[in-house]
Amino acid sequence: MSWRIIVASASLVLLLSLVLHVALHSPISPLPLALPSSSFPPNNLLKGVEKLGEGSLILPEDTCLGKDGKLYTATRDGWIKRLHSNGSWENWKMIGGSSLLGLAPCLDGDIIVCEAYKGLLKVGEGGLTVLATEVEGTKIFFADDAIEASDGSIYFSDASSKFGFDNWFLDLLEARSNGRLLKYDPLKKTTSVVLANLSFPNGVALSPNEDYLLVSETWKFRCLKYWLKGELKGSTEVFIDNLPGGPDNINLAPDGSFWIALIQVRSRWLDLIHPSPLAKLVLAAFPKAVELIKPKKNRAMVVNVESDGKIRRMLDDYDGGVISTVTSALEHEGYLYLGNLRSNFIGKLPLKG
Repeated sequence: MSWRIIVASASLVLLLSLVLHVALHSPISPLPLALPSSSFPPNNLLKGVEKLGEGSLILPEDTCLGKDGKLYTATRDGWIKRLHSNGSWENWKMIGGSSLLGLAPCLDGDIIVCEAYKGLLKVGEGGLTVLATEVEGTKIFFADDAIEASDGSIYFSDASSKFGFDNWFLDLLEARSNGRLLKYDPLKKTTSVVLANLSFPNGVALSPNEDYLLVSETWKFRCLKYWLKGELKGSTEVFIDNLPGGPDNINLAPDGSFWIALIQVRSRWLDLIHPSPLAKLVLAAFPKAVELIKPKKNRAMVVNVESDGKIRRMLDDYDGGVISTVTSALEHEGYLYLGNLRSNFIGKLPLKG
C-alpha cells in the first residue's frame, strides 16, 4: 500500500471521526447571525462611578427602587439586598440559587424576582411566593426580567426555552429565536405567551401610560415595541435596532425616555464564525474551544433613548477598567445606578453635566 493511500485513509478516518463527534456532541442547530454596523466613540464617563457596597455585592445584575424608596439588588450568592439611607446594605431576603436576575417593584410593596431556573417569584416581609414555573404546559427555562403593570399583571421574559442560564453562550451561537415574552395574570394565577420566537428576550419596560411595552432582543441588537392599547393593540414593531451592543435590561427614566444597558457579545473570532452555521456547529461540539472564543472585552455601555427610539446620549467605560459588563441602568433623583456582571459593587453616577 502506497503512502498516498495510507494518508488518504487516515484522513478519511479522521474526517469521519470528526463528523461523528459533531453529530453526537454538538448541542446547537445554528443559523448565521447578522452583526450591527453601528458604533460610538468612547467617552469613558462611566469611569467616574462611585462604588456602592464594594466587596459585599457579588455580581449584582439588576437594581430596582422599592415602594419604600430604597434601592434593592440581587446577588449571585442568593440574597436580595437593600440599601439604607446611611449607606449600609442589608441582607434582606435569602432566595437561594446562583442565577438571580431581574428585579421589579410591586404595587403592594413586595419585590418581583426572576430566578432563571426557579421562575417568576415574589418576595416581601410575608415571605417568598412562587408565581410561575411553567407556561401553557412548558417549563419556564430562563426567567430573566419582569415589570408589573398598574392592573397587577406581570410581564416577564423567558430568554431561552432551549438553553438554561449556565449555557447562555450556546444560545448566542445557535442564533435562533428560542425566547418568549410572558404575562402572569394575578387574578387567574395563570401565565400565557404574549410573544414567541424572540431572539434572547432580556429586559422589559412599560411606557409611562402603559400603552406599550418594550422588550429587548439581545442577539438581534434591537428592542421591540409591543402595543397594549389603542388601534395598534396586539401588534409589534421595532423600537430601536442596530445597537452597538446586545440590549440587556431596560428601565423607564423619570422624563419618559429609557435607559438600555448594552452588553458586548462580540469578539474577533465570533465575528468570523457567525456567518457560518457549519463552523458554529463544529465548534459547539468542543466545550474548551467554546470557552476560548467567548468575548473577553468587558466594555461597559449604556444608552439613553427617547420615546421615539432615537439615542439621546451614550455613556461607557471603554476598557472596563472601573466598571464592566453593565447589565442595567436605573435613574433616580439625578443619579444612575448600574448593575453589572463583572464587579462586586453597584455603580452610582451623577447625571448632571
